Amino acid sequence: MQILANVNIDWVGKMKYFVAASLVLLVAGGIAMYRDGGPLLGIDFEGGTIVYVKFAQAPPLDAIRTGMGERGHGEATIQTIGGAGSNEVAIRLEQLGSESESLDRGKSLILEVLRGMGASKAEAGKEDFNAATPNRLGDDLASRDPLTLGPTSGPQYADLGRGIMSFRDTQRGGLVSNFDELTQVSGVTPAVVAAVRSGFYAGDFAVRNVEIVGPLVGQQLRQQAVLATVYALIGMLVYIAFRFEWIYGSAAVLAVIHDVLMTLGFFAIFDYEISLTVIAALLTLVGFSMNDTIVIFDRMRENLKINRREPLAVIANKSINQTLSRTVLTNGTTFVTVLILFIFGGDVLRSFAFALTVGVVIGTYSTVGIAAALVVAWDKWKNPRGDKVPAGPSSRARQEEDTRQLAAAGRR
Repeated sequence: MQILANVNIDWVGKMKYFVAASLVLLVAGGIAMYRDGGPLLGIDFEGGTIVYVKFAQAPPLDAIRTGMGERGHGEATIQTIGGAGSNEVAIRLEQLGSESESLDRGKSLILEVLRGMGASKAEAGKEDFNAATPNRLGDDLASRDPLTLGPTSGPQYADLGRGIMSFRDTQRGGLVSNFDELTQVSGVTPAVVAAVRSGFYAGDFAVRNVEIVGPLVGQQLRQQAVLATVYALIGMLVYIAFRFEWIYGSAAVLAVIHDVLMTLGFFAIFDYEISLTVIAALLTLVGFSMNDTIVIFDRMRENLKINRREPLAVIANKSINQTLSRTVLTNGTTFVTVLILFIFGGDVLRSFAFALTVGVVIGTYSTVGIAAALVVAWDKWKNPRGDKVPAGPSSRARQEEDTRQLAAAGRR
């Protein structure tokens, strides 16, 4: 589909504007990283503990901060997650030590603060229903036998306990604030609700998930993430240098490094954490941007065969303009997809989708404004007389043949 016909934009001639814009954004990202003391790494790389908590009412953020501060950990990060009304927070605490027994210390500390806040609602002799397990509920129901099933009713109550807890976790987000809601579960009668109420109380919060990463694992993940990115770039450089020429490979890799650095700069500016899923998004961005660049380089090679006498800048502009429709269609549809994922994908995918959303825009920008212009700039510096950079292994033979023909013509 050709949506942009007869485009004639001097992309190479506007290289100074693209470079200036890139420098401004890179400096802004660098300042943001300096402000934060480096990239804002997630728990995957830094190590520590994150506890995700859902509250029945608006989260008492000040009370949580006060409780953590009283225990000597006022540096804990408390962040609301989800949309309005979700009443969910993520409490993050840095790693408290390198010993194996210290891995659970952060979790215990956070849970201690939360239980202290919910102590007013606790009832003597009863357990928090929102912290109970299906087996514990099944055993309690079997001991009370609200359905009068007799002494062999253990399996039936175990199934009923699993059904009630499944309702709690899937239908109520892990938090039940009113036991009368349990009547929606198949097999739950008023007698069962009364039995549950006799053994449990409905707490004000529920722990949805706990993540713990030790410092050694975090260090290994950091090293592996860096190596994965470096190996990908080296592999692409070797392939493009072999398929085209080394200058094309170098320009493509420099453009991709530019994309990654700018994306990381946006992460620092908007205070997004870098996690393993973000590294996956960055590697996806590397392949996406490199593919776009190779398409333009391949078109440059074809045009060099047809228009051998034209300056390389003219060839580069023509190649970018000829592939512009393809770039707009492919990158535009990709951008719409990742933008929808960013808006509606939820907090779990937010950083991943942000990396792809920003990366697609930056990758498209570097494809049309940076990569080919780098090849032309190198050509002007290396060949001030205007000899074009070869676009593939066979172009050397063509140049030698042209030289022989010119020499033969001179002799005649």
